[in-house]
Amino acid sequence: MNWKEVCQYNPKLNLEDCYIYDTTLRDGEQTPGVCFSMEQKLDIAKKLDELGVKQIEAGFPAVSKSEIENVKKIANEGLNAEILALSRALQGDIDKALSCDVDGIITFIAASPLHLKYKLHKSIEEVEEMGMKAVEYAKDHGLFVAFSAEDATRTPIEDLVRIHKNAEEHGADRVHIADTTGCGTPQSIQYICSELSNNLKKAHIGVHCHNDFGLAVINSIYGLLGGAKAASTTVNGIGERAGNAPLEELLLTMNVLYDVKTDLNISIIKELSTMVENYSGIKIPVNKPIVGDKVFYHESGIHVDAVIENPLTYEPFLPERIGQKREIVLGKHSGCSAVESKLKELGLEVPKDRIWDLVKKVKTTREGGEDIDDEMFIKIVDIINKK
Repeated sequence: MNWKEVCQYNPKLNLEDCYIYDTTLRDGEQTPGVCFSMEQKLDIAKKLDELGVKQIEAGFPAVSKSEIENVKKIANEGLNAEILALSRALQGDIDKALSCDVDGIITFIAASPLHLKYKLHKSIEEVEEMGMKAVEYAKDHGLFVAFSAEDATRTPIEDLVRIHKNAEEHGADRVHIADTTGCGTPQSIQYICSELSNNLKKAHIGVHCHNDFGLAVINSIYGLLGGAKAASTTVNGIGERAGNAPLEELLLTMNVLYDVKTDLNISIIKELSTMVENYSGIKIPVNKPIVGDKVFYHESGIHVDAVIENPLTYEPFLPERIGQKREIVLGKHSGCSAVESKLKELGLEVPKDRIWDLVKKVKTTREGGEDIDDEMFIKIVDIINKK
């Protein structure tokens, strides 16, 4: 059996040209309390480039002078990834992005009735005109341009289609469906992307999904199923409120469950995750999908018996593929196989007729509140061997 057989009943995306553009350094940094230094931003950018991400959204130059310096430093580092900057639909913002030597921009303006009334205090016609001027100005200056209608999932579909068709006609290379508050459902994201796909001639569709309801990954997948070619991510899913679509979860979902072939270097995913965890100060749960420290740990005796025979019995893919590791944990649920495996790992011996005594001692010790780390296990072995 190999890992592909585990997902044999899943549909295949069959989108070999779909790609990820990562916004850890921009939207990820908008997580309250997070502020990457220039050195940290550059480290993350290099690691994303080593992973093979096609585009890196390096920052929002209009934020500050130091942000301009950060983005410019990344843009001039000679990375393989295209470097993008965020800009509002304002000439001044685009000029700041141009001063950073970026390859392209993501320019955005809100389009939902809620944002028009309470944030921009403008009509949809005024907003659309501003957006088209921004797209045209950026294209005139030789940039890759992605146009993003903010709060797209709460915008009437007829407005979305018209605005994005207009953006394409003004030269936009990609248009984004921004699920700004994470309130889209998989079905709605697929529908919106399908409608756009039917109306656009050459511009790619991108999905930018927030995780307020825990749907960012599946919404991104359904966006791709609906005709999108690009999906936005952040490492560890950091970002405002509940964060964005986690890079590691989306990538492994596409790769393992939907059999999408990529040339990304997924062996460094754990390393990248740890880097962003340390630099952001946002600790990830030990059971976080894909990159949690304990997602490949096994304690239950029934599970351990099978995992020792073939890890894929209780693992959807082998942890080594992403720089993770498997560990057999001893505790109240442990059985003989787990204990014998730990003995072999540590080079210890216990008479065959005492193995069950060792198992029972492990169980009672853990139930007594003690963690069974290697040091404790060695002590227990000594006790059993001296009896």
